[in-house]
Amino acid sequence: MIVFDLICKNASHVFEIWFGSTADYEEQKARGLVVCPYCGSADVDKAVMAPNVAAKGNRGGEIVPASPAAAAGATNMPPPQEFKAMVAKLAEVQAKMLEGSEYVGSKFADEARSMYHGEREARTIHGQTTAAEAQALIEEGVPVAPLPLPLRPPESSN
Repeated sequence: MIVFDLICKNASHVFEIWFGSTADYEEQKARGLVVCPYCGSADVDKAVMAPNVAAKGNRGGEIVPASPAAAAGATNMPPPQEFKAMVAKLAEVQAKMLEGSEYVGSKFADEARSMYHGEREARTIHGQTTAAEAQALIEEGVPVAPLPLPLRPPESSN
């Protein structure tokens, strides 16, 4: 797992997201799945990050790492521990939301559209789609909503 500090170019929101690898980040960003948790903008990039280097054992006092939010000039960010607790709670709520939901992968748009038009039996589903396809579903009136946190497909979990 790797953690990236990301910054929203829309409103300079800084936030942290964990990915399986740098390739996972790049792939999810290319598909429009990496969005700002504050404003929903997909116009995000990696923020400047301070390396996590352990302090020398013979130094006294506590070393406090620089805050990426402060470096980016963000003033509306909660303290890191509070933010992590909020994201953990959000992950817990999302997991509860998805109980009983069927993962349909990249067939999400087709499945949602088919159910909306009565071509398939309605059921609770979740999966992946592009931002453009999600927008098309919304414009058609298909009731869809993005998940607040990225989701690893079931077949890629150990």
